[in-house]
Amino acid sequence: MVLDAEGVVKLANGDPRVIARTKLAYARSATVVTAATTLAEVLRGGPRDARVHKALHRVTIISIHADDAHAAGRLLGRAQLAGHRHALDALVAAVAMAQPRPVVLLTSDSKDMRRLTDEPGRPRRERITVVHV
Repeated sequence: MVLDAEGVVKLANGDPRVIARTKLAYARSATVVTAATTLAEVLRGGPRDARVHKALHRVTIISIHADDAHAAGRLLGRAQLAGHRHALDALVAAVAMAQPRPVVLLTSDSKDMRRLTDEPGRPRRERITVVHV
């Protein structure tokens, strides 16, 4: 399971849907991940970060490297999306696409994430499932 910034925030704030999906993922021995770039979106260096840090305790943070950035750029080009916000989404999408299948991506931006993770040639059961949170 992959969390974007909103997925991390909702996990930290105890959103019942995100908590339930996270518990199910752990019960199935799945890995819950987020991109390192997501931390820049959710952490501000203040006391409110404590809940996020606690939520991230069991979340694997995937470092972003040049290959990931190249992949994100290709995803943006293919989806015809541009801009800083979309670049961060594309990095999360690239992380999601690199995970072993099946993959569930929890996001507040389901429309753009579906465009970024679209894989029409891949069998439906192996495609990334984007879930709006």
